[in-house]
Order: sequence, then structure tokens, then C-alpha cells
Amino acid sequence: MTDPILEIRDAHVTFKRPGGQVLKAVNGVSLAMQPGEVVGLVGESGCGKSTLARAITGLQPLESGQILFRGKEIRPLGLRRRKGEELSIQMVFQNPYASLNPRRRISDQIEDGRAVSSTQAPTVKELLERVQLPAHYANRFPHEFSGGERQRIAIARAIAASPQVLVGDEPIASLDASLQIHVAELMRDLAKDTGASLLFITHDLAIVRQICNRIIVMNAGKIVEQGPAEEIWDSPQETYTRKLLAAIPIADGLGTIPVLD
Repeated sequence: MTDPILEIRDAHVTFKRPGGQVLKAVNGVSLAMQPGEVVGLVGESGCGKSTLARAITGLQPLESGQILFRGKEIRPLGLRRRKGEELSIQMVFQNPYASLNPRRRISDQIEDGRAVSSTQAPTVKELLERVQLPAHYANRFPHEFSGGERQRIAIARAIAASPQVLVGDEPIASLDASLQIHVAELMRDLAKDTGASLLFITHDLAIVRQICNRIIVMNAGKIVEQGPAEEIWDSPQETYTRKLLAAIPIADGLGTIPVLD
């Protein structure tokens, strides 16, 4: 097996609550991703998965532990600019309405990604075509687009930087149900086409089953189960994973998958 492209070693992140209480948002998480792997990180809201995503991209400092990209430790950003190698980790955020600058044309924002690419990046036109948008959209402003279109533009901007690791932090949560699987499959296909690893964070096990090689289940700041996608889907070992599966609506509207004892 090759060396992992991304490795997390015993990561801890805590927050202080009013009254002196301490929330262990990330509590001893360790995981590794291989080059080109598509991994789903799932769990309910508040389980710590988005905090972990922010730590991977340097937006959230660790209290203890390490996050390594190609064997080198990722340091929190603070006021400094990101190092060149760390620009190879790109994130697509949950809210497509907040992730784009409303005062700048789409072409300029995608060019920002191309400017930090370590390789010859595709043109803005080619990047828009990759996310299935017309080239003439480049001259428009974010307010002229729907939520699904904005999210695809955010994906185009992320892949413009030629990332080796792409992190999707609940990238489909704010989209209509009809768009969610389309955007998820788009991110998977783009990762495969470019050779990037994809960490896809969501609460939806049904989505990650369709797009991911491996599923990691997180609860209360800890990883409680992980394994191949079909194995987690067909034979979950943990009660918490079974509850997540039980919450998935059945397509014919007859209820939900029963919780296994």
C-alpha cells in the first residue's frame, strides 16, 4: 500500500461553552486516506465532522494531535498565507450563497483558483464545462445563479487549483433533493478524472453509499465505525450506524428501514 496522502493522528478539538463547560468536538480521531480514494464521513449534525474538515484545511487549530499532508504537518492558518503545498487541499463549503464573493464575476473567482495551481490548470471555459455549465456564465455575478449552479461554480473554483485532496463539507445539504445526488456524483467524477482524493462529508448514508469506496461513521467527536461502503450498508456493527440507516426514507414512501437489534 502506498503512503497516505492525508493522515490524521489522534486529533482533538475542544470548545468552551458558557458556564465553563467544555465540548469535545473532535475527540481522538485518527484516519488515513490513500491517493485517489473517495471516502464518506457521515454523522448527525454536531458530531464534529465539520470541525474536523476545518482542521484539515487549517481553518481550525487542533488542541492536540497532528494532521499530515504527504507526510508534512498542516499548521493552522492564523494570519499567515497558506503554504504552496497546502493549497493542494481545497474545500467546497456547505452554503453556496456564502462561499462566492457577490461583487466579483465568476471568471475572476475561478481565476483565483487557477492562479495557485501547481500544474497547468484548465481554462475557465473548460472548468465551467466540467461542472456542466455554459461558458458564457463566466461573465455573470453570483446573484444571477440558483443554489445548485452556485455550488457547481464553487466546485469549479476548487478544482481550478488542481487539488490533490478535495474536501466537501456538507456540500449538498442546502440543495434541493433532486440536485443532491447529481452534485455528489459530479464531485466524485471530477475527483476521479483529476486523480484527487475526495473526503465527502454528509449526514446522508444513502448518498455516500453510491459515490464512496469507504465510509467512516462519526459520533460525539469520535469515529465509531469504518469500512468498505457496501459492508457498512449491509452489515453495520454499531447501534449508532444502524440508527443512521433507519432514518433513511424508503423510496416508495412506506416508511423507513427498521432499526436492527
